[in-house]
Amino acid sequence: MAEKKLVEAITAMEDDFAQWYTDVVKKAELLDYSSVKGCMVIRPAGYAIWELIQSQMDERFKATGVKNVYLPLFIPESLLNKEKDHVEGFAPEVAWVTHGGLQPLQERLCVRPTSETLFCDYYKNTVQSYRDLPQICNQWCSVVRWEKETRPFLRSREFLWQEGHTAHATAEEAEERTLQMLNVYADFCEQVLAIPVIKGRKTDKEKFAGAESTYTIEALMHDGKALQSGTSHNFGDGFARAFDIQYTDNNNKLQYVHQTSWGSTTRLIGAVIMVHGDNSGLCLPPKIAPTQVMVIPIQQKKEGVLAKAEELCNRLKSVCRADIDITDKSPGWKFSEQEMRGIPLRVEIGPKDIEAGKCVICRRDTREKTEVSLEELENKVKELLDKMQVEMLERAREHREKHTFVATDMVEFRRLFNEETGFVKAMWCGDQACEDAIKEELAVTSRCMPFEQEQISDVCVCCGKPAKKMVYWGKAY
Repeated sequence: MAEKKLVEAITAMEDDFAQWYTDVVKKAELLDYSSVKGCMVIRPAGYAIWELIQSQMDERFKATGVKNVYLPLFIPESLLNKEKDHVEGFAPEVAWVTHGGLQPLQERLCVRPTSETLFCDYYKNTVQSYRDLPQICNQWCSVVRWEKETRPFLRSREFLWQEGHTAHATAEEAEERTLQMLNVYADFCEQVLAIPVIKGRKTDKEKFAGAESTYTIEALMHDGKALQSGTSHNFGDGFARAFDIQYTDNNNKLQYVHQTSWGSTTRLIGAVIMVHGDNSGLCLPPKIAPTQVMVIPIQQKKEGVLAKAEELCNRLKSVCRADIDITDKSPGWKFSEQEMRGIPLRVEIGPKDIEAGKCVICRRDTREKTEVSLEELENKVKELLDKMQVEMLERAREHREKHTFVATDMVEFRRLFNEETGFVKAMWCGDQACEDAIKEELAVTSRCMPFEQEQISDVCVCCGKPAKKMVYWGKAY
């Protein structure tokens, strides 16, 4: 009964996907609500996942020459107002500080929604000549955006992220860095999170406020909705002109720098939940699982069982992140709890197993059980973790392909979004009026113009005029 009760605590995703998601987040103890409306408490189990994401992503950043910095939490209003498009884009979400203690401030301070303006102020003072370039910086921090509707990990008023900000001598260097960081995100999502992504460019309507161009990686969740999972922006010299960031080139002439920024957030945890989770709870890719293997002793009160289980756990710690469950709960409860928390592998060891010199390994994703001799345990665990990482990506890619459709006219486009869930590939004329009309009628947005273009037809799916780009369309979080 205990095992059944634990599983029943989660709403079936087929019945109510949104409630399923909330149940998993809560039952797996990843996050809790706080007394500050719209702000979340990331619990140890959730933060441990973020730490693994952070450390592995940071390593990839540094391999490309990125250096970490930290800039202030507050932005003076006058500084924020220097770039017109940027401030207009963020104005509805800005939180303001008006008092210091009991005294009104001479100038309001914005609690950073993003740090472009602060980095511009910093680069203005540190970049003097071509020898000071490029500047390749990143900061790990939190930002505040006063969202009206919030959702655990996916959208909250304060959230954790990284934001990279770079300054370059030429437009070519800036574009190269913009695309380089998008590729870092894409490789990270696929190789570490086991989430396949579509790489492409945002339309002008959907690009970042103040950017010349925005590139994105788009992932498809289990319910067929899209999730923007990382963006990289090329600012050209627009911010540099607004903030007067100039350098002296090697011909002793003044030039404006070209800038980029790129970011990803704790919404990646939400993506992992919605791509890989099931009705038993989380299913974590091994590379970001805080505990990769849980050793569960069977009949642990019998002589020698607990000692052998602890021995196996200690051995496994040399090859993975292993732990042992020695609570007095029943084995069935422990199995359900391990599945709820998404632990990739469990190792079961009982009196009969010890006598036979073996144990049982169970995979979280497929529930496949394998009998393994104790001598081969470390090698088999490493092999299964690697296999699971690869196969989780393959299954997610198969799901995306199965839920990606093609429309050549508006009748088919409407039918697909009314009857199916997923991405729809369709041609577009480039006119924002068509984007607006599609969003108004179907609550669908352009996700990206993929780098890998296909000529589905010659005309725009919406208006029938000559088409310029193939676009991935979808309903999104």
